[in-house]
Amino acid sequence: MAKNPFSAKMASVNPFNLSDSEEEADRRPNETIDTQKSPSDGAPGPSPGNPFSPPADTEPRTLLLSSNRTSPSGEGSGSGSTAATSAMAATAETRISVDGIAAQLIRDQYILTALEFHTELLEAGRELPRLRDYFSNPGNFERQSGTPPAKDQVLGPGGPMHRAGSISTLDSLDFARYSDDGNRESDERVAESEGPSQERKNFKSSPEIQESIRPLEKRALNFLVNEYLLKNECKLSSITFSDENDDQDFELWDDVGLNTPKPPDLLMLYRNCGAPLPSPRDMVNVSVGVEFADLPGNCTAQEPPKKLDLSHQQQKEVIQELEYQISLLNNEKQSLAEQMKKLQSEIQTLKRTVSSPLPATLDMGSHHTSNTAASSSSITTTTNTTSSTNPLSVSSTDNNQYLDIRGVSEPETVTHPQSLNTLKSRPPVQFAQPNRKLSPAFQQALLSFCRTCSDSRLGAEVSRIADSEESVLLMLGRCLPHIVPNVLLAKREELIPLILCTACLHPEPKERDQLLHILFNLIKRPDDEQRQMILTGCVAFARHVGPTRVEAELLPQCWEQINHKYPERRLLVAESCGALAPYLPKEIRSSLVLSMLQQMLAEDKADMVREAVIKSLGIIMGYIDDSDKYSQGFELMLLSLGDPSERVVGAVHQVFIPAFAAWTTELGTLQSSLIPSLLARIEKLLMQGEHVLDEHKLHMFLSGLQSLIPPLFAVVLQNAPFTSRAKLNGEIPTIEVTRFPRPASPLQDVATIIGSREMLSALLLLYDYQLEHEGTTGWDSLLWVVNQLLPQLIEIVGRINVTSSTCVHEFSRFFWRLCRTFGKIFTNTKVKPQFQEILRLSEENVDTSTGNDILTKATVPIYATGVLTCYNQDEDRKLLVGFLEDVMTTLSLSHAPLDSLKAAFVELGANPVYHELLLTVLWYGVVHTSALVRCTAARMFELVLRGMSEALVDRRAAPALITLCSGPEFSVRISTIPAFGTIMETVTQKELLERVKMQLASFLEDPQYQDQHSLHMEIIRTFGRVGPNAEPRFRDEFVLPHLHKLALANNSQAVESKRIDIATQLFEAYSALSCCFISEEVMVNHFLPGLRCLRADMEQLSPEHEVILSSMIKECEIKVENRGMADAQGSMSIASSLVGEDAKTKFLSKMGQLTTSGAMLANVFQRKK
Repeated sequence: MAKNPFSAKMASVNPFNLSDSEEEADRRPNETIDTQKSPSDGAPGPSPGNPFSPPADTEPRTLLLSSNRTSPSGEGSGSGSTAATSAMAATAETRISVDGIAAQLIRDQYILTALEFHTELLEAGRELPRLRDYFSNPGNFERQSGTPPAKDQVLGPGGPMHRAGSISTLDSLDFARYSDDGNRESDERVAESEGPSQERKNFKSSPEIQESIRPLEKRALNFLVNEYLLKNECKLSSITFSDENDDQDFELWDDVGLNTPKPPDLLMLYRNCGAPLPSPRDMVNVSVGVEFADLPGNCTAQEPPKKLDLSHQQQKEVIQELEYQISLLNNEKQSLAEQMKKLQSEIQTLKRTVSSPLPATLDMGSHHTSNTAASSSSITTTTNTTSSTNPLSVSSTDNNQYLDIRGVSEPETVTHPQSLNTLKSRPPVQFAQPNRKLSPAFQQALLSFCRTCSDSRLGAEVSRIADSEESVLLMLGRCLPHIVPNVLLAKREELIPLILCTACLHPEPKERDQLLHILFNLIKRPDDEQRQMILTGCVAFARHVGPTRVEAELLPQCWEQINHKYPERRLLVAESCGALAPYLPKEIRSSLVLSMLQQMLAEDKADMVREAVIKSLGIIMGYIDDSDKYSQGFELMLLSLGDPSERVVGAVHQVFIPAFAAWTTELGTLQSSLIPSLLARIEKLLMQGEHVLDEHKLHMFLSGLQSLIPPLFAVVLQNAPFTSRAKLNGEIPTIEVTRFPRPASPLQDVATIIGSREMLSALLLLYDYQLEHEGTTGWDSLLWVVNQLLPQLIEIVGRINVTSSTCVHEFSRFFWRLCRTFGKIFTNTKVKPQFQEILRLSEENVDTSTGNDILTKATVPIYATGVLTCYNQDEDRKLLVGFLEDVMTTLSLSHAPLDSLKAAFVELGANPVYHELLLTVLWYGVVHTSALVRCTAARMFELVLRGMSEALVDRRAAPALITLCSGPEFSVRISTIPAFGTIMETVTQKELLERVKMQLASFLEDPQYQDQHSLHMEIIRTFGRVGPNAEPRFRDEFVLPHLHKLALANNSQAVESKRIDIATQLFEAYSALSCCFISEEVMVNHFLPGLRCLRADMEQLSPEHEVILSSMIKECEIKVENRGMADAQGSMSIASSLVGEDAKTKFLSKMGQLTTSGAMLANVFQRKK
């Protein structure tokens, strides 16, 4: 094979002889040739005649790191650099420039060899501009085809070239085009047309040639430029720049389209772009490189191996090489880890020595000095090339596995902490004195022109440098009070660490007190985040100093601000008491802190402060252990439950009551004292309020009792016969989401009270099995619930007023939560039998004339809505339907009041889930043989139609009402009128409204109803109730004309009692309708004539009503005459706009003389809806 002239010339030249010493150049030829082989011997290598030209029959190989590389320049050369180093075989009298070698390597496309050459030049401290520019230009390494290169490959001469594993090539990677999953190219690159693949050797070797900017590069630069403009207050420029690039979203980096993290901003890129790479004399890399002086004198190329099967042999060699490198790196890692542990232990020892008292340090004498000098020699390092074996010099190639304890990157000597010990003991610094004969006075006067000042406070602090930790703390204690007022309020929380550290370590109690005072007064009105930072600091202070100093130093600061004028400061005090509770002496916790919080709860007017007080009291209850404070805690609970603020009451249920219940559980007084005390107060309230019940207090006590249900159930589980058998071994089923009611807070979660959901699940399995198979024998905690709590609650339920919807609702919620918490088996076997025994629903009671007295009490709606609705399976719904049907039948046949049944329908009707069920119950009444039951069913329709869907009304309710109207009994037909009125008031479907109107018209126009006084009374009452809210067309075309007819017919009524009844109902109806907007035509044709007919009746029957009617008629006439102005003013209440002072006086005096019911005039001033 003919040799390349350039290769022949290079054979006698050592291109790595970078030293200018002629002695070294003369010494190299005398050294013996030592051919070294790497672990990858046998891999294809370059020809011995031309180290830079591969054989004609070989392809480029993967560049592998040498297995024995452990220093920046390596102790052995890799296979990729062997060709370059083989040129050192002989000396040369003529020298070729390094730049020429680099140019030839790039020209012949020996990229990896050039890269190794570039790396070793960098490590030798002689960077070559040509190589630097070449490898910094990503355009030199892009594929020229549209197909992405294979993973871990870049292009080389003649085809793809494997990517090197060295970090030195990172600057050659194009991160804008290659993401983490390989060298994936961007989508905008145009694919080349298909054709035979050819070798591409037209790489750009000149850094002066720059390509045009690519779309992704432009978008990335646009983002960084816009970010720079915004950060530097160039907002107008940023807006203009955004408008000119409206195809890009400058808010999101992801919009750029690169699969890489956002780079640093332009300022950081500018500052780092010109920073030169450190030389090996400044920084040492442990894992890569060799000492240049350690290279052998003559290095020859390896003999060319035989051509092997590339697909199989090369893979084996790569595996062997990598396994060998892994073993070396693991050994090195273990060695470095051991050295780090040793050095860290030495550091800890030195730190303890520094923190020891100064006299003891000084007494150690020269022995200590010698030891510390030896130790410091391993820590204080000068980073030159001889420190490559120092394990503390860890490079970035270690993937941050090792800690760089130097903390600095400058090539300066790191000062050892031991030097702090000698700050006080070292002699004063000596300065060279000039050989002058100036008088001291003249010299002092001369120095006065230096403009130094130590007369002021700040000047004294500046001129006196602290020489110990104690003096630093003293200086901080003196300076912080002057620093804090000059810091912006929004940034003062940044001073909290400094204040706390100084307050913790300052030796003077007075100064510590001043610093803590500054901490609590740091911000005038701290917000939530600032208070959180202050509280975090207080907790850290408490953990550091202990309970004694917390009591002596922190609590007085809280006490001083308990009456501060700003609620945010009082809020900080309230929150501090709770945060510091775990770190206070127990005597102070249960006395002083409890008293402070009690005072704030009673006196503070801010809701948020009282809320924080309640939460802190809950924390106190979690740490208190003085049983004498139980009564005080109970009074605090009652006081807080009566608070007018909902957020305070919410905090009571979320925090205080669960914590207080946990304490009473430990004391054993939950069942014996706490719950009975609340029940006694409820009973006393019911006894005192037989006529007027204080519903607010009832709600307060009952809600407190309801919050005690979860801890009560936890007590039952924890004291059960099976508790000791509960095991967490094996597979435990998960608890259904709907097993328990939603807790108000995590503290009311039964799983939290028990300890874990797994333990609760195990206990629930045993609990259900015990109730179903083994009973409650010996289970005292559950027997108390069954034999004492439930009977007392059922007795209380029977005494509350059934007409009070609030009381019924509260007790229904309580029983619902009780039954859901204790489970379905408990409800079916323990709760329902007790209610059923009291209600005694049986066939023999149906036909009795006296009825069942208990069925008229609140027991019926509470049992139906609080117990029977706990579970929603078919058998439960059937039981509820049967119970309501029996109650409706019993009450109807007994002629008993229907209040209990109405309460049940109202409570159930509030939930749309039960509308179908209620219609099923009512249909049972519609088809019942007794007219009394059908009449009751008709009246119940009025209660359930409100809130019901129009589809359900049209499909089930309206047909049922029409069915009732077709019956022979007039009483049943009359009972349907309120339900029809409710449909007219709530439904908008025209077809349904027409059907209802036809039914009502039949009642008014059919001759058979002309003498039905009760029917007319019910229609007038219904019109007065639904007229203001009904559709205007229905009101104008149906309601007002028929009221006019009824008023006209009443003038000729012979029976006076009937006449006065009709007139009274008409007066209430007209009073309600007077608030509505009535057209002029209807006003003239129906409203005014009806009022005049009614006035004619009232002149004879009730003169006190006649005055009001006259005023109403006069006002209507005025409105008709001035319709233009009346239209502009809209609808106005007639009764409230009477003209003239005399008319007002007369109207009010006559109103006071009325003897009719108050409900009659209630609608006179009703606002239009």
